[in-house]
Amino acid sequence: MDLIAQARIKGVQSEFIDALGKLRVTAPEALKRILDALPEKRVYRFVGGPVVVRALANARTELAAMTPPLRWKITGKANVIAQGETHEPVIAWPAGLPLGYHRLTLTDASGTTEEVPMIVAPERAFGGDFDRGWLLAVQLYSIRSNRNWGIGDFTDLAGLVRLAKQLGADGVGLNPLHVLFDDHPADCSPYSPNSRLFLNPLYIDVEAIPEFSAGLVPDMAATAARLREGDRVPYADMAALKWRALRAAFDNFVTKASEPRRKAFEAFRAARAPLLSRFACFEVLRHRFTGPWWEWPQDWQQPDEAKFAALRNGSDKREVEFVEFVQWTADSQLHAAKELAGQLGMRVGLYLDLAVGVQSNGFDAWNEQMAISRHLAVGAPPDVLNTIGQDWGLAGFNAGGLEAQSFVPFADMLAAAMRHAGAIRLDHVLGLKRLYLVPRGFKPDNGAYVQMPFEALLAAVARESAAHKCIVIGEDLGTVPEGFRETMQDFGIWSYLVMMFERDDAGHFRGLDHYRPNALVTLNTHDLSTYAGWRSFSDLRMKRSLGLDPGENDQARWDALGRLDEILRQNGIDANDLYSVLAFLSRTPSRLLAVSLEDLLGVIDQPNIPGTIDEHPNWRQRLPVALDQIVAKVDLAALKAATRERSLLGGR
Repeated sequence: MDLIAQARIKGVQSEFIDALGKLRVTAPEALKRILDALPEKRVYRFVGGPVVVRALANARTELAAMTPPLRWKITGKANVIAQGETHEPVIAWPAGLPLGYHRLTLTDASGTTEEVPMIVAPERAFGGDFDRGWLLAVQLYSIRSNRNWGIGDFTDLAGLVRLAKQLGADGVGLNPLHVLFDDHPADCSPYSPNSRLFLNPLYIDVEAIPEFSAGLVPDMAATAARLREGDRVPYADMAALKWRALRAAFDNFVTKASEPRRKAFEAFRAARAPLLSRFACFEVLRHRFTGPWWEWPQDWQQPDEAKFAALRNGSDKREVEFVEFVQWTADSQLHAAKELAGQLGMRVGLYLDLAVGVQSNGFDAWNEQMAISRHLAVGAPPDVLNTIGQDWGLAGFNAGGLEAQSFVPFADMLAAAMRHAGAIRLDHVLGLKRLYLVPRGFKPDNGAYVQMPFEALLAAVARESAAHKCIVIGEDLGTVPEGFRETMQDFGIWSYLVMMFERDDAGHFRGLDHYRPNALVTLNTHDLSTYAGWRSFSDLRMKRSLGLDPGENDQARWDALGRLDEILRQNGIDANDLYSVLAFLSRTPSRLLAVSLEDLLGVIDQPNIPGTIDEHPNWRQRLPVALDQIVAKVDLAALKAATRERSLLGGR
């Protein structure tokens, strides 16, 4: 079979028109590498793909060619859920099918049988139970306090929840909390995780662990005080201290923990099995062997439950339990912040971000080698700002591997993000329909689009969203395929609207009526200039100093500032300070507004500049003031006036 025929079967689009209007054709050698990296994708006879049944009246699935009658049977976890037969090219599903991930077996009169993944989902994702609100958006690592160890932690998060309540917000928005690689603390991008299933231990407040005391770590207080100094998070020194302290806390837990604490730990281990146990084994192995997992001894290159059992019960038992203890501690402290938000009456609580992919040498890629290919990186084709395309260096899911496992790996990832969240954001939600994949060793302009089972993935999102009562916002920026947003919204997934991008072809900012109700609206993002930086042209100067094309010249910025004044005046807003912009955004119909803490504090430099690694202190900058001083630095009266229509402080 030639490459083009293989590509068609695997849903690989090797020819497309890019954002520059240029026809892109993937080179044969790159296309072959992509096809070789993707698992076989089933071609179904009776149906067009995975079967999605939404909880609607008279739900039906159209069938392709078959010899009637056709018998069908739905199974889940080895139990038969429902069965029947049809003489027509359609199956009318019985009411009351349990929500979840099942297998559908189809057999026609000719004896042909096939098994198909099936998702039974609610009609729509959870939509929230409020009219309009706003969130305080924060980079958790950036928080200063007089008690943390040089990085914002989960106790600081509880303080942020109280601060958000004081400001009138419905919750706190955070960048991803995914676990990174503990032996490379300088690789601190929250969007490049080891795993999307587990939490970053560096956010743990070690002093809040009942079994920890300061005497367990010599010079702890002096070292922590030193780590709190400066304008950058001292990742390496902070991580070294925190890991020593976590070890000490665990050793004390093993010998002195109370019975209720031991039972709580065992309950957590049982509830999160088998993924937690697998992750703990992976971490032990990762520290034992050098190099990525595909260079490990052959016996460990694939997950193996029998070998895991030997690891857990042998000389590595204590190390495995340590990893599990650390995750339990992180989970417990994050859960406490979520509970606090609920007690304070916040209608969202925590709004968490979900990265688009994972590091190829991390746990998820090792554990899901069928559903995640380490040989392919998610990226983007050439466009106006990135004329050679983008390679984000992250591995993503593939269609064939997910279908073979009834989408459970995808559902597990969603559940991990939603467990403590009232809302999540799916980074690059366009990847639910198609992913631009670049084979390792090739430049990003030699990738190809790979089609994903869009409806099935949306159904999984809706199912997990309803189960966890968690709003889902899809980051739908960039070139969006026709009909994508409509389909996404039909499943109850909200849009993500960034005011800086919401302009017409002439550069005019769009009016209030442009903004959709089921959306999160924000002025900017962590990848864009802060408001103070934008008004002062600081972002343009910074990018030029780094040798980057800022995408606009000074005159274009002056024009944009004038256009901002124009849209504000059209809505009766005479000033153009931050609070004036927030007043405009607060009037939009969009149900959630995210307000950056950096903007409220007048920070000039943005948290992250895409296209840089070491040239700019990405993900390292700390806020200029400590947590307990923030209220004094915010113009509370102006903020309350700006957000009056959607604030917990009143005005409804």
